[in-house]
Amino acid sequence: MAGQQGDIPAAEENIVRREFFSSAAMVGGLAAGYGAFAFMAGRYLYPTEAKTKAWLFVTRLADLQVGDSLSYEGPTGITIVVARHGDDGTATDFIALSDICPHLGCRVQWQPHRNRFFCPCHNGVFNPQGKAIEGPPADAGQSLARYPLEVEGGLLFIKVPVVGLGSSEEV
Repeated sequence: MAGQQGDIPAAEENIVRREFFSSAAMVGGLAAGYGAFAFMAGRYLYPTEAKTKAWLFVTRLADLQVGDSLSYEGPTGITIVVARHGDDGTATDFIALSDICPHLGCRVQWQPHRNRFFCPCHNGVFNPQGKAIEGPPADAGQSLARYPLEVEGGLLFIKVPVVGLGSSEEV
């Protein structure tokens, strides 16, 4: 019956079967690759706050006087300027601002004699609360990123990212 219409010789049948499984494997590999990419992209575009931020110790209240500031480096390498402007012993005495200018990412510097943050890249000026008041950041309505603070038992704590991009660690 090998010569009847509709019959496929064994050699051609093996080729068709091989092409089918080869195509199925390729489609499966692409689906797995794109699925993994979508998962990783979603994880970093929409992180879960509980897993990426934590309250960490900054300093004792007694070690930072009114008018003083300190540079705090978080676990992910971000640098934050913490300044004290009050003496009530509460978190409202302090402010924690990123030292990165939102305009072009340059480092800002606290100038206590002028009571301001200054960005040397384009002469950007920020008030003590981090709001831009001069230069390109002011024109764009930008402000320095602010971090929440808490006081407990005479100690100052800050809520900062603890897991950087590309890390699989969980808090």
